[in-house]
Amino acid sequence: MRRGAAHLPFAAATFAAALFPAAPAHACRLALVLGLDVSASVDQREDLLQRQGLAAALLSDGVQEALFGSGEPPVAIAAFEWSGRVNHDVMLDWRLIETEEDLLDAAAAITASRRHDDEFPTSIGAALGFASRMLSEAPACTRAVIDLSGDGVHNDSYPPSTAYRVFPLEGVTVNGLVIEGGVNGAGEVEDVYTHYLREVIRGPGAFVIAAEGFDDYERAMRVKLERELRAMALGALDMPGGGPG
Repeated sequence: MRRGAAHLPFAAATFAAALFPAAPAHACRLALVLGLDVSASVDQREDLLQRQGLAAALLSDGVQEALFGSGEPPVAIAAFEWSGRVNHDVMLDWRLIETEEDLLDAAAAITASRRHDDEFPTSIGAALGFASRMLSEAPACTRAVIDLSGDGVHNDSYPPSTAYRVFPLEGVTVNGLVIEGGVNGAGEVEDVYTHYLREVIRGPGAFVIAAEGFDDYERAMRVKLERELRAMALGALDMPGGGPG
């Protein structure tokens, strides 16, 4: 998949069946797609901290133990950058992480990726739509999780609530990594954590992790990945603080 937009209206039914392709047995326990915020509020240094932080978190001892130590089927990982309604680029296409070499290759691809846009607003709804398109191309996995990182609230195009109505995201868990300290157009600090908690996260066991600025991104991402990789499928159970259903 190359650069693309998650437009509305969207013919969700045309790929809903492809979201989790039928298979006699899943060879993958989790399809995890990670979205990194490259909106105008993120400068060059902060963007680099996200890319390097994600790569380092993937290679950390705790994440590798969660990936390889359980004896369960492998995990498939993909990553993309997002900002405005039509501004999305794939950083890492789907990789089935079966070996340490697979993980090293994935981390190297993320580290080598380069930012495409730096001047657009924050469309979380469109990011969710793009993530759903990526999941439609994922390997057949038992669970599907969207992992969105961001330093600001939604401020462009259709909101997350619309994305949840239009795109085939039923059964998909959406988690958030909030980078605190963002400033809005009026120069006021935004309560991004509360925004993600109320408007963005969704599904069984959904949660938000906070990073205390971009320098704390790697730590927060490591904690988040360990939790996502070790999570058990909980069906349709509504979890406290689970966001919009």
